[in-house]
Amino acid sequence: PCVVGEWSHWSGCAEQCQPDLRIRRRYVQQEPKNGGEPCPALEEKAGCLEYLTYQGENCGYEHVPAFITTSEYSKERKRRAASSLWPSDKEAAGYCVEFKTESLSHHCALENRPYARWMQYLREGHTVCVVCQPPAMNTDTHRCSGDGHNADGGKILHWEAVGNSQCQGTWKKIRQLEHCSCPLVHSFIFT
Repeated sequence: PCVVGEWSHWSGCAEQCQPDLRIRRRYVQQEPKNGGEPCPALEEKAGCLEYLTYQGENCGYEHVPAFITTSEYSKERKRRAASSLWPSDKEAAGYCVEFKTESLSHHCALENRPYARWMQYLREGHTVCVVCQPPAMNTDTHRCSGDGHNADGGKILHWEAVGNSQCQGTWKKIRQLEHCSCPLVHSFIFT
């Protein structure tokens, strides 16, 4: 049979600050003879994203998906946050981001578990509101991961539903507001 060596270490990500590929290889140590078992794959590729520039500056945050769940969860979160270390000043009070959904996987519509039915209301082309509030907020920046802070309206951003990683899609940021005004079924929170 074919005999191959160990996998090499993974290569680094080819590009900084944007999704790319990394590669690892192994080599044939003995070719198959007399109908012996053929060689397995000699190369593997995997996605990667370097979050730091060569100068050490953080740059990959815009590629992190926004993790969202139903706004109903915010009631539970408020109860827990009441006893937390979070300040109650206006800066940490939260904000709303409106997005226009561009695409979503079919897995969202198939969701019928009672706590996850909210995913069925996600639709392409709809405007949705997503609230950023403690404790999803970064304590230093007072922003939520994936909120599209540095993205202009034409930039495609990614989101993923908490509780079903196959329910995911893309959206474009419309605007940031102090308070949300979407219908309940189109209101979500960053987690």
